[in-house]
Amino acid sequence: MAESAPYPDRLLIEPLARPPRATVSVPGSKSITNRALVLAALTSRGRETFLGNFLDSEDTHVMGRALGELGFALFGEPMVGGVRVGIHSNKPREDRIIPAERADLFVGNSGTTMRFLTAMVSLGHGRYRLDGVPRMRERPIEDLLVALRELGVNARSEGGNGCPPVVVEADGLPGGTLRVKGDVSSQFLSALLMAAPFARGDVVIEVDGELVSRPYVDMTVRMMHEWHLRIAEPSKGRFVVPGNQRPEGLRAGSYLIEPDASAASYFFAAAAITGGRVTVPGLVRHSLQGDVRFVDVLERMGCAVERDPAGITVQGGALRGIDVGMSDISDTVMTLAAVACFAEGSTTIRNVAHIRHKETDRLAALAAELRRLGAEVEERADGLTIAPRPLRGAEVQTYNDHRMAMSLALVGLRVSGVAIDNPACVAKTYPGFFADLEKLRC
Repeated sequence: MAESAPYPDRLLIEPLARPPRATVSVPGSKSITNRALVLAALTSRGRETFLGNFLDSEDTHVMGRALGELGFALFGEPMVGGVRVGIHSNKPREDRIIPAERADLFVGNSGTTMRFLTAMVSLGHGRYRLDGVPRMRERPIEDLLVALRELGVNARSEGGNGCPPVVVEADGLPGGTLRVKGDVSSQFLSALLMAAPFARGDVVIEVDGELVSRPYVDMTVRMMHEWHLRIAEPSKGRFVVPGNQRPEGLRAGSYLIEPDASAASYFFAAAAITGGRVTVPGLVRHSLQGDVRFVDVLERMGCAVERDPAGITVQGGALRGIDVGMSDISDTVMTLAAVACFAEGSTTIRNVAHIRHKETDRLAALAAELRRLGAEVEERADGLTIAPRPLRGAEVQTYNDHRMAMSLALVGLRVSGVAIDNPACVAKTYPGFFADLEKLRC
């Protein structure tokens, strides 16, 4: 897999001379790629599964390396528009889903890798430790550990504070019934669901309260069905997964990953901010990814959206502020915040308290950096209200958060003097972002 191009410590974003008319192909979805890696590994049993349009990024490299340490082999080959990655078990044994009996895994700041692998290694037979960067050691995971303990797994926070490092001492996953909180991270539920078919007994999971980022759970369920894993939701928030499943895997032996809808949101937002017209091919209305619905929000703000089988196009228009709950598409909160700076009237974003536990406290970081650019921002426990004001150039901080860098760069398409500190943090999910942003100038 390719290494990303180096970035300077500080990157100045030049305003566009004219509204863009562009087509931008974004890389494969990070959320789908990491789920596909887990599902391919769990169902491999010595067979090779190929993942097309594989996202070549820091988060997926971290997942791939960790799977390698767990005894799975990954190899890449080029394909049109990206890379294709194959995966299979290095040491297949009929009674061992996880080949390695011991591993010390470093996951960086990849939340999906930490959560998905914590549940996955519960299927193993041995001792597994998972750790990450200092910020990862501040991200809560106790609810997932409690759930695993309810299923009979010895899973604990090494420091006793409910955050990584995590230690899992496993002898297979027995199965059982448990409840998980719905208001912290949908990744906890997705992690449990992907591991559950390989438990010795049936697993019943009941979600306590409203589930944040529900579309990501729907993505997990749809992908499990594509991998021929049985799962049912007989009533809302109650999932039943038969245990001891031995699926045949993908019939074609390959899986094509969709373009990343969260990445596409930046280019749709660029069209909105500049009054331009931008097309992202390969995304469709009925995508696996809930974030494709970000264009519905732009439509409410005054943009024209065209959806067809080849992709989605956004044409910018006169923007108006809106009041919107974004629990289901919370990875696009920062993108919308950038757009809101150019609308007529205030925009209020609600129901996203959980994004305070991401790569940074995204609500606090957004409020601070938008104020630095001249916007008026009211920060609340679960969201923001952004009142447009005359903006000014500034060097904005990214807090080593890829989405902060990509979202705030959009302001620089209209405002002179906007510079991004630590632009290299985009390598987490989109190493080529700034090169693709330049395509809007063509």
